[in-house]
Amino acid sequence: MNPTLDDDLRYEAVSSRDARFDGTFFFAVATTGIYCRPSCPAVTPKRHNVRFYPSAAAAQGAGFRACRRCRPDAVPGSAEWNLRADLVGRAMRLIGDGVVDREGVQGLAHRLGYSTRHLHRQLTEELGAGPAALARAQRAHTARILLQTTDLPVTETAFAAGFASVRQFNDTMREIYAQTPSALRARGTPRQEGPPGGVPLRLAHRGPYAAREVFSFLARRAIPGIEEVTGAPGARTYRRTLRLPYGTGIAEVQEPHRTARGWLACRLHLTDLRDLAAAVQRVRRLFDLDADPDAVAERLGADPALRPLVAARPGLRSPGAADADELAVRAVLGQQVTVAAATRLGARLVAAYGTPLAVPDGALTHLFPEPAALADAEFPGVPEARRRTLRTVAAALADGTVRLDPGADRDDTGRRLLALRGVGPWTAGYVRMRALGDPDVFLPDDAGARRALTALGTGPGADDAWRPWRSYALHHLWNKDS
Repeated sequence: MNPTLDDDLRYEAVSSRDARFDGTFFFAVATTGIYCRPSCPAVTPKRHNVRFYPSAAAAQGAGFRACRRCRPDAVPGSAEWNLRADLVGRAMRLIGDGVVDREGVQGLAHRLGYSTRHLHRQLTEELGAGPAALARAQRAHTARILLQTTDLPVTETAFAAGFASVRQFNDTMREIYAQTPSALRARGTPRQEGPPGGVPLRLAHRGPYAAREVFSFLARRAIPGIEEVTGAPGARTYRRTLRLPYGTGIAEVQEPHRTARGWLACRLHLTDLRDLAAAVQRVRRLFDLDADPDAVAERLGADPALRPLVAARPGLRSPGAADADELAVRAVLGQQVTVAAATRLGARLVAAYGTPLAVPDGALTHLFPEPAALADAEFPGVPEARRRTLRTVAAALADGTVRLDPGADRDDTGRRLLALRGVGPWTAGYVRMRALGDPDVFLPDDAGARRALTALGTGPGADDAWRPWRSYALHHLWNKDS
């Protein structure tokens, strides 16, 4: 829970139904036994009846059930986890990716390099709940989505959401939502018959969202075979294939109208529904949906040179990556060539070494090649020096010398990337910004950024004032003349 906020300020945020704090903290009402997000539209409770919690899991652990009106389990993730590179931040990103469900708490601790006892203590001190409770809260949210958007039998829903038994599933849903799974299903939206419809979702975000710029950024870089963007600007659909822990998937995200507020419409087609939580998190990272645009605008808008750019594009995001290893390979492909040229090279790579989908879906036919498949690849059309770099990077990803999972230590990863032959500061920084979701990366050697800085009359070192949001400043510079 944000230490700069005391309980009186939190109550003020609740009284004003301030959505900027959704996901930052939760409040519970002692007289009703319910916990809510700060923007809940219900009548504001009296101050002496309100309790504050740093996470939904903490509120659940204290015996409160989720509000049926504001659905506090569906809020955007705290922007703090994007910013923080410490143990708690790294752990939260891995829990969000489903590591506890797949590998257990011990597996999570091993990935982070700490004992389970130390990890539990750190998370409990800051979030009021340990890793098992935090993962349990996420499983319950995943189960609710499946119950209310699919016709999957209740028993299959339990295991798809990550529960170990149907009994555990039933007990958890009754405890958190004060309803049986069947009752939750009855409250859901109308469902389409059969699996072809996929799982429809509303992916929440806070503050304004510069959708046109994000969809254009992705459209310019879309690699045929694994990605496509269809439709006219303002009504585009971004589609891509996903390699997931249990199977494969296709994500479809709709570009919202400029008047839309609060969420992006997404549909996930998964070969194994156990991948739902992981797929959601990867799409959220790609579209940077957990950002805090108000905090970014406050810092960057304080610079006279950036102020007009920030005002012109409220809610500009720094897109991440749906597949971190893929992004690293694509960053090397893009060295010293145009975006269009890098996309053409990527298409050749996919055609030559990508994994074909069992059933193609329109223009989507492959998964991006795995690093092990590229360690000895020929890379058609790529100059020899860059081929060597691509093989070196692919081998480092395949053998674990470089790790790009959500819990990777950003500083250590940056050093390991720079130690690889042929990887320079631009490539390492770009990977760090997009694959690891680092909000504070600046690329001083980037040609587009240099041109924009020159036009703004801003000299070297100006980016120090933009910390910790330099990645967003870079996107404002790239969009200056668009």
